[in-house]
Amino acid sequence: MGNNPAGPGLKLGKTLSDADVIELSALSGFTPEKVREWHSGFIKDCPSGKLNKKKFVEVYKQFYPTGKAEKFCEYIFRAFDNDSSGNIDFCEFLIAISITAQEEPKKKLEWAFSMYDIDRNGFIEKKEMKKIMEAIFDLLGEEKKGTNTPQLKVDQIFTRMDVNGDGKLSKEEFISGCLQDDYLRRLLAPSAS
Repeated sequence: MGNNPAGPGLKLGKTLSDADVIELSALSGFTPEKVREWHSGFIKDCPSGKLNKKKFVEVYKQFYPTGKAEKFCEYIFRAFDNDSSGNIDFCEFLIAISITAQEEPKKKLEWAFSMYDIDRNGFIEKKEMKKIMEAIFDLLGEEKKGTNTPQLKVDQIFTRMDVNGDGKLSKEEFISGCLQDDYLRRLLAPSAS
């Protein structure tokens, strides 16, 4: 997903200046009051101002207590960690929340694409999609047998989405395929309505 979307000038600490709040509000689309509220909660949970992968997994597991969240969290964490620092700072957290909270399906699907493009080469290959499907199955506690295996799901996805038949999905193929198919959109970007 590139560098910090706020740019190199925004250095956030335990407190936010009015200028920080205005810039974060403009970037995220949240009101200044909501930015301050999110920041307060973030600092309360992460006094260092950084959310590391271990803490992220702990938080995420609360939403899926019966599933195995570790593998899926790796992919989500990587997508949130814009600067590849190994931590999620408040700006990255706020932008990620903003993207996932949007009602615009295309924006959510762009984010989902960045999560599935594990090697960040601009395409999703079958091997990448299979890793994600296995992680989703683990997260949801799905059985991986018979007609319900990660590989069969991947084959179905590529049959529907890989319009040029090159064995990989471009961002355009992925987004277009999800927007045209409710099943795929729910499977690959469940919060995109």
